[in-house]
Amino acid sequence: DVPLIQGDTLTRLCGLCSEGALALLTAVPDDPTGYGRIVRDEDGHIRAIVEHKDANEDERAIREINTGILAAPARRLKDWVARLDNRNAQGEYYLTDVIAMAVADGVPVASTRAGSLEEILGVNSKAQLAVLERAYQRRRAEELMTAGVTLLDPTRLDVRGDVTVGRDVVIDANVVLEGRVELGDGVCVGPFCLLRNVTVGAGTEVLSHSNLDQADIGPACRVGPYARIRPGTVLAEQVHIGNFVEVKNARINSGSKVNHLSYVGDSRVGRRVNIGAGTITCNYDGANKHLTVIGDDVFVGSDTQLVAPVTVGAGATIGAGSTITKNVPPGGLTLSRAPQRTREGWQRPQKKK
Repeated sequence: DVPLIQGDTLTRLCGLCSEGALALLTAVPDDPTGYGRIVRDEDGHIRAIVEHKDANEDERAIREINTGILAAPARRLKDWVARLDNRNAQGEYYLTDVIAMAVADGVPVASTRAGSLEEILGVNSKAQLAVLERAYQRRRAEELMTAGVTLLDPTRLDVRGDVTVGRDVVIDANVVLEGRVELGDGVCVGPFCLLRNVTVGAGTEVLSHSNLDQADIGPACRVGPYARIRPGTVLAEQVHIGNFVEVKNARINSGSKVNHLSYVGDSRVGRRVNIGAGTITCNYDGANKHLTVIGDDVFVGSDTQLVAPVTVGAGATIGAGSTITKNVPPGGLTLSRAPQRTREGWQRPQKKK
């Protein structure tokens, strides 16, 4: 009911009743309307809690309120609860009546204040939930900044899990971090990115509008903008994944590049490979997934389809516009194009007027 209550606050509260006292957690809001008031005697000792509807004008002027959280010796609390009645304006059984019982029984009543009002706020509507969610996210942002992270807009960050950061990390606006996220030294995350259960190596840049999910990104990589990295992906150091590229369950080794409009799935890509724009690995035959293996120093021309299972040997070059259905030997040029023809005098169809 009060999701932002802090562990150290509750520990402090329980410590007060370790000697047999009853302990209350109180707060002093700007507007105490609706809350039970803490009634103290002239020496400042707590005598009772009076609910708002039962309070007189003098009691309603009191700003110190009951938060609804108390700690008490179990044996005494059991006795007090058994003696509760509902003789009040609302006809309800008030747990807060045990304070007056404790005073009557000679039990000391101690109190401590909540660290902030946000700690004791409850959630009874979607609107209240949204308010506390922002408060929670503000706390997470402050924790990251204390750890040395540069947040370009701390009000536009959502942390929905555990985040570990190195030195000099920079996170732009509207970034969502979910699950377990590890960001190495010098990582830069651009705006509108989602990182879920990922590790990002030192010096890597994740450009705007990229989605990284259950992946291991090596150091000094560049990912995005508009890249989608799906589960099972492992990028080694200095890998470039460019705009509108999707990678799924693939290992791409150091120095390789997939810069434009491509899909690489269920693949093992060697070092220093260049995959041209519009290339796809055809890994799914409608029933099973198949593996594509690309050796070191391969150059794949634009608009190529690699129909798995297939292996491309080290140092091979594949000409643009090829459909590769057989293994490609190392070195040399491989292509599969129909002969280019031109029909002279051909007329483009015209719409009838």
